[in-house]
Amino acid sequence: MRILVLGFTGYLGAHVAERLRALPGALVLGGGRSPAADLDVDLARVRPEHLAKALAAAAPDAVVNCAGATGGDPVTMAEVNTRGPAVLCAALREAAPAARLVHLGSAAEYGPGAPGTRVTESAATRPVGSYGATKLAGTVAVTTSGLDAVVLRVGNPVGTGAPPTSLPGRIAALLREAGPGPEAVLRLGDLSAHRDFVDVRDVARAAVLAATAPHPLPPVLNISGGRAVPVRDLVRGLTALAGFRGRIEESTASSPARSAQVSWQCSDITAAVEGLGWRPAHTLDDALTALWEGRRTS
Repeated sequence: MRILVLGFTGYLGAHVAERLRALPGALVLGGGRSPAADLDVDLARVRPEHLAKALAAAAPDAVVNCAGATGGDPVTMAEVNTRGPAVLCAALREAAPAARLVHLGSAAEYGPGAPGTRVTESAATRPVGSYGATKLAGTVAVTTSGLDAVVLRVGNPVGTGAPPTSLPGRIAALLREAGPGPEAVLRLGDLSAHRDFVDVRDVARAAVLAATAPHPLPPVLNISGGRAVPVRDLVRGLTALAGFRGRIEESTASSPARSAQVSWQCSDITAAVEGLGWRPAHTLDDALTALWEGRRTS
């Protein structure tokens, strides 16, 4: 089975590609802007006809699109998160219409959740900010493409390689910078929000199951831990692993606007359990340990 992973050097893409390479009989091709890429492609810039030629030559049985922008200006995010999936779908329709497309979306597409409630895939989408809005537009491009496609709406991934643009990655970077001493100070925003964290290894496993499933899948599947965790608990877990003995200063004044607007986020993963036979195998403690120690093992 030939499987193309777009964005294979990124945070999620590297984990997905690694897990796919361990799959018996799988030939994994990497697509992106890296010199190591088998397919040199920038979804934010490439023309559909050029991508179609490259896809025809690669002849993938499945494509996993992990390319995405989590930060930056709105134009960049729109180019990567919205234009990218739309161009990919157009090229696949021309060059490899039978290929399974697995696109990594985001729980940010839902927007604010109601405390105590898990959102299902049929819930209204009310994203806050450019990231959630551009990811939602990318999801629409995929689900209306007419292809054999599924969008995995990923919660807040935690694990090795988490970028500083993500909450876990930022906290880990701040802890490494501050050091463990009693004089160290960790200045953070409001930590009262609840988020649905998921181990990045579980995300990769879901992507592999989706790419290789022998049956049609629902258009959208939630991939998350299935429970809302106070951000404060994540910080406590990381500070314990770091042996941090300093002081934590929490201020609502320095909190990102999205944190204030989205105080609760939790996804219902029933459809993924039923459709993929998937459920999280790792706890949040497992994910935090892997993040802090830099481990990539399954």
